[in-house]
Amino acid sequence: MSDRVALGRVHAALVSLPGVRDAAVHVTRDASGGRRIVAHMVTHAPLAEVRAALESRLPSHLVPARFHRVPHIPLLPDGSTDRQALAALTGPEPGATAVEPGTATPAPPPEPGIAIPAPPPETVPLTPQQHTLLLDALAHRGTGRHVEQLDWRWRGPLDTDRFTAAWQSVFDRETVLRAAFDWASGPRLVLHEHAGVEVVRHPPGSVDFDRLRERDRLRGFDLRRPGLLRLNLVDEPHPAGGGPAGARVLLTFHHVMLDGWSVSVLLQEFYRAYLAGGRLPGGERRPDIRDYARWLARQDTAPARDFWSSAIPATTALVLPAVPGPDTGLRGTGRAEARLEAGPADRLRAWAASCAATEAGALQVAWALLLYRAAVTRDPALVGFGVTVPGRGIALDSVERLPGPLMNSLPMTVRVDPATAVPRLLAELCDRALDLASYEWVSLGQIHEWSGRRAQDSLAESLIVFENRRRRFDDLYSALAAQGVGVEPPRTAGVQSLFPISLFAHRDPDGGLALAAVHDRSRLADDDATRLVGQCVRLLRELPRLKGGSATVADALATLADEPRIRMARAPAPAARDAPA
Repeated sequence: MSDRVALGRVHAALVSLPGVRDAAVHVTRDASGGRRIVAHMVTHAPLAEVRAALESRLPSHLVPARFHRVPHIPLLPDGSTDRQALAALTGPEPGATAVEPGTATPAPPPEPGIAIPAPPPETVPLTPQQHTLLLDALAHRGTGRHVEQLDWRWRGPLDTDRFTAAWQSVFDRETVLRAAFDWASGPRLVLHEHAGVEVVRHPPGSVDFDRLRERDRLRGFDLRRPGLLRLNLVDEPHPAGGGPAGARVLLTFHHVMLDGWSVSVLLQEFYRAYLAGGRLPGGERRPDIRDYARWLARQDTAPARDFWSSAIPATTALVLPAVPGPDTGLRGTGRAEARLEAGPADRLRAWAASCAATEAGALQVAWALLLYRAAVTRDPALVGFGVTVPGRGIALDSVERLPGPLMNSLPMTVRVDPATAVPRLLAELCDRALDLASYEWVSLGQIHEWSGRRAQDSLAESLIVFENRRRRFDDLYSALAAQGVGVEPPRTAGVQSLFPISLFAHRDPDGGLALAAVHDRSRLADDDATRLVGQCVRLLRELPRLKGGSATVADALATLADEPRIRMARAPAPAARDAPA
């Protein structure tokens, strides 16, 4: 019997068992060529019961030698199935190891010495948030999903060897940069002793930066290998009027292992290492992701379950900022930008402050109004969207300096009534933000399950990311300048997340408020995305001009009376569930 036929029989028997939601099976071979069948499944049933049931249905040589439970992650907003992700666990990775043209600088080899067998690498469990992102990333390989990029300019001398050595020193210090995923035992995180950094330098004129950035995003990462961060250096021509040569630095990383806050911490360490000649003083730093995983494991989830069970109303909320529309016929990720100029942005901040709130709260008000408007109703209704939280308001020493995937997305639900005063709606959103801050370490998948929703019932279809820029590294910039090096603060292009629309906002250097919608083009056409961001900016400009504390939601919506409603395609139907080969 061929492996394919055998696996098909095992898979069919597994998914027919009560309590088994989805499964994937594959074959491993030992050194002598012997076959072992391994099964991964989404089930709440005890694995001993699953084994016993299969022993009664299958010949002994087809009963899997090993069983692994994969947590059920109900939140896959685009209709992806657990089986698609499970099949990806055992399938080959796409060409994630290809390197862009250029001069790759390998990490320095280990110092020679007596070879001593290394102990097996340490493993730690995944966080619930990582479970959610991992399954979604595996189901969308090759799309650049959850891959974020920063870029900045470097003026003055750039020593590639020193640059690479400095980053390698950071890799050696930070456990998270030497971590990878292993699904043969869980899945779990494997903490490797060593991981080399990838730095590629491109001569002037050899690549187009924007094309390189897009190719590097789509290249993604092999999540089974450590080092989910890499860099490209693109040399720029010498300025025509003289002056120091420059380069653009592109840093690419995966959200399943790092968040933006973490990369800010890593950049500070890199600059210190570069200033020190390429070596970061000190050894491996604690706390690290092991301490975070242990902290999570100690948490009693009962209070969080009680809170989120009551915080998510039984009534289904309005989650789309657009009316249903036809298929767009487009693919890939789009980006639409708009800006609230400095003057109106200052007035918005003053208005929000007069309501004991911030411009982030004002942005949530504007987005809630757009969600309500898309429903084409005059009755009060619940709206729901996601918000990001840093995930660092926890009782763990030095958590603000811990690199890891702590940033989290949480659902925000609020009742919008046309007769309610706008400041009242703003206050309600602020109150909800304070309430959920106590449980910002809980994953969206857990919340979805505790809410009792079906897998296809989304709590949110859009995400608001208000980026509070970390402080500038002025002391490090000054020290670099003393060595003839000038660097800019990094800029982010945003990242495609679990949500079809993610709205990124930050205060720009001129005091304006910059907005960018990163969207799934198969759901939202580029023109509609541009109009949506423009309408959001228009609301932000008009909110401070309304009739003080008496202005209502209806008054605010009236400012968009001449604006067309945005259209958005429905989520694609889940793909057929073929048994994995």
